Amino acid sequence: MRDAVVGASETRMDIGKDLAWSAENGEYRVRRRGLAGFLARVLERRFCDRLGQVSRPILLLSVILLDFVIVAASGLGALLATGEMPPVGVVDVMAIALVAVFVVTALSTNWSYSIGALRQPAAQMGKILTAVAIVTISLSGILHLAGVIVVKPAAAVAWAGLTVIALALTRLVEARTIEHLARAHRLRRRAVIVGGGEDAAELLELLKDEQSHLDILGLFDDRQRMRDSDGAHPNLARLGTFEELAAFCRESGVELLIVSVPAAAEKRLLEIVNQLMGLPADLRISAHNAKLRLNRQAYSYIGRVPMLRILDRPLSDRDRMIKNIEDRVVGLMLLLMAAPVMALVAIAVKLESKGPILFRQKRLGFNNEMIDVYKFRSMYTDMTDAQASKLVTKDDPRVTRVGRIIRRTSLDELPQLFNVLTGQMSIVGPRPHALQAKAGEDLYHDAVRSYFARHKVKPGITGWAQINGWRGETDTREKIEQRVAHDMHYMNNWSVLLDLYIIALTPFSLIGGKNAY
Repeated sequence: MRDAVVGASETRMDIGKDLAWSAENGEYRVRRRGLAGFLARVLERRFCDRLGQVSRPILLLSVILLDFVIVAASGLGALLATGEMPPVGVVDVMAIALVAVFVVTALSTNWSYSIGALRQPAAQMGKILTAVAIVTISLSGILHLAGVIVVKPAAAVAWAGLTVIALALTRLVEARTIEHLARAHRLRRRAVIVGGGEDAAELLELLKDEQSHLDILGLFDDRQRMRDSDGAHPNLARLGTFEELAAFCRESGVELLIVSVPAAAEKRLLEIVNQLMGLPADLRISAHNAKLRLNRQAYSYIGRVPMLRILDRPLSDRDRMIKNIEDRVVGLMLLLMAAPVMALVAIAVKLESKGPILFRQKRLGFNNEMIDVYKFRSMYTDMTDAQASKLVTKDDPRVTRVGRIIRRTSLDELPQLFNVLTGQMSIVGPRPHALQAKAGEDLYHDAVRSYFARHKVKPGITGWAQINGWRGETDTREKIEQRVAHDMHYMNNWSVLLDLYIIALTPFSLIGGKNAY
């Protein structure tokens, strides 16, 4: 399977190199010159994942931060150019920063921060003008009604003009940079086709114009080995059967699955959907050959191919970017606030029993990837259970006296703030469970059919299940079912406000230590 992927990826660009003729694609590749080429190389080196793709959330975050700096710098430049540059104090800096936040928020509301939008600089010009005009007019009107004069009209106009010009020029460079990355195959969504035969071949032909932002790795088809001559696409790797699909998608970071199976094959479709429910990927059914044509609004489109939306990732690129910012900012604040308490807990753990202060345990994280989760050690060193094969119960002899206190109050979880700052976990999300954790006699994933679907987002230190009373021991099937149900509710209704609500209620949910041993 891995050889097939490598074979399908032979024509991808090497970082920072000028490439010439591509025998497979039959075209000359773009040489990486100029400012846009330089920026593309920097992004490739710094922000590429293990599979050579630039992280879209990080790229969008970089654009937002650059916009913020441009608006703030334009304000200082306008004041300096109009001769109104006063001694800059803390209040002035905060005011300029607040205006920059307003402009970025206005652009975000107008959907300026997506890869597709950034590839259209002409449309971006209109969005920039609209956002700057709204912020300028709104703030000027509010300040005028309040009788407050912060800057004179000439400085305000100059600030708006400099901002529009600087953002417009930046968008041109960003569009060129994104084009470089797209042609280098660094920004394409990894996709696979599920199904084969003539339907798949026709679908691939329709999608050939989408190669700049869609990387179709190959196809999966249970029947393919028996149907080598039924119209399968000759240039696409056959990666395996449906049984191998989920593992391949997790290993290869697939973000989009396109099912090309006749709608009449209802049983087969249901099997595919059930198998893929736990993947953090979008699932679409191609409707290019559908006899029943629905209203255009019923479809999503990839190029000119109509698709029925079956499953979506819980968080879009924009949502992931926002949540990553939230995790880093809130995580750092909480770590600074908790540092004195963590120091006292560390001393207490060390003084009571021999052994390390921290306990590291393997758990499943985002996309079922293994992560090391950190906790304060709460058990005697010779009785620790790294696999959690036996749940901790009330008055468990393995737990130390200090361990009982920190487990009941969840103080043992505080070191997971380091997991948050390294990007392995979130502040809020489904709790990561130990590999051999059981509900009664059943492993969690055997007890609950949709268990792995909770791994579509990063695990969290706290979550919706925890503040609703479903924390601690899970000795029955009902308890783990309720946890998973609450986790799914959280993922389907995520927002920053929901995260802040959960964070605010978490301390109150710990009072009494119900079910926590």
